[in-house]
Amino acid sequence: MAKVNFRLNSKANKEVSIYVYLTSGRGNFIELKTGFSINPKEWSKETKRPKYTTTENKLIFNNLKKLESFIFNNLNKDLGTGVIIDGYWLESNLVECFNRVEKVDSGLILNHTQYIIDNANTRKVQGRNKLGLSQSRVKSYNTFKNLFDNYQTVIKKQVHFLDINKTFVDKFINWLVNTKGYSMNYAGKQIDNLKTVCLDAEKLDIPTNPFINQIQGFSENDDDRYIQTLSFVELEQIRTAEITKSELINARKWLLIGCEIGQRQSDLMNVTPDNIRYKGGNMYLDIIQQKTNKNVTIGIIAPHVKDILENDFPHKISSQKLNTYIKKVCETAKINEMVEGRKLIVTKTGKRILNIKGKYIDESINRKKLDFYHKYELITSHSFRRSFCTNYYKKIPTAVLIGISGHSKESLFLSYINQREDKDTNADLFMKFYEDLNKDKPAQMVLLPNGTNE
Repeated sequence: MAKVNFRLNSKANKEVSIYVYLTSGRGNFIELKTGFSINPKEWSKETKRPKYTTTENKLIFNNLKKLESFIFNNLNKDLGTGVIIDGYWLESNLVECFNRVEKVDSGLILNHTQYIIDNANTRKVQGRNKLGLSQSRVKSYNTFKNLFDNYQTVIKKQVHFLDINKTFVDKFINWLVNTKGYSMNYAGKQIDNLKTVCLDAEKLDIPTNPFINQIQGFSENDDDRYIQTLSFVELEQIRTAEITKSELINARKWLLIGCEIGQRQSDLMNVTPDNIRYKGGNMYLDIIQQKTNKNVTIGIIAPHVKDILENDFPHKISSQKLNTYIKKVCETAKINEMVEGRKLIVTKTGKRILNIKGKYIDESINRKKLDFYHKYELITSHSFRRSFCTNYYKKIPTAVLIGISGHSKESLFLSYINQREDKDTNADLFMKFYEDLNKDKPAQMVLLPNGTNE
């Protein structure tokens, strides 16, 4: 049974803070300053309230009684809806009970992250003469904010920019990787986000810890990356597989298009017949990439993709459904080689938690597990763009592929498909193009050293 009570944290012969604390039958203990203070001589250890002797004591007594009642009323209501009862919950109830104005501290990480989100549409985009962050970037900030808020709950502290030293960053990384079980890439992105928020605050003259300039994101080693792509042979298996269900036929169309145009899933699913353009008998797709805002044009050559785009255009579906259906498509096409990779595994923790409807459910965590699986189990919409880049690498000049995929530089493109720069291949391509340029030129007479033409 939950209990609300009050106590002093000092016996000094001067006014000290009065603390409110909340305990529950599960052993949780939450404590917070009430904002009221009193001389310990005026405090009753028996009632845990001010002695009812002076006008000032009576006022504090009544305020504490009001707070106790307010907390109990909200506690019963929030427990029924699955709200987390923690230090932040207690603090918000204290503020609300007495209608206190909560000062916005710009030195708090979460407050400045929210400031960036709130002003996303007027923020200057780095490297471009444009205003407004992309939807994906705003989503990334929101994800970071929620994650960091979760971490603050764990450490029971609101984090300021001045707190961001090496020790803090190391502990945050340890929590991301070892406690939460996030991948190296995901954890590294959150550290990048932390640094970005810190540097943005520094530009606005918000006091920050000098260590923020030493923060470095990270990613998994190339040897630890498991990239699943579909080869030309496998794509032909998928194209010719006997599939009867309409939702799988539709998903197959998106898969075949996606592996041929090399775009992100978000851009692929926004393609419509209006993106198609013809010139000189050739078919083109004109796309504005959401993430980079780049204008990209793709020439469509594969006959089966041209046929889909012209005569049997697929209907749009959600990302979740697409990823579910394409696995079934690949399974039907017998893309069942055993390959090493990471698959999302749902594991029950053995705990029972309250959901938002106030019902107890089994708690579970979703994490990717490295193991050997049938290849079709690991195919997702992310495989489309990687398949395009991998299949055409070394067959088409890398600069051309980068222009289509939208990568900003060659090193990122090569990392994306887990390749290193092959200088011999570049030289071979140069010689091939040179031969093609000169193959139709007439042969020239070559004079031999003896002066004859034999």
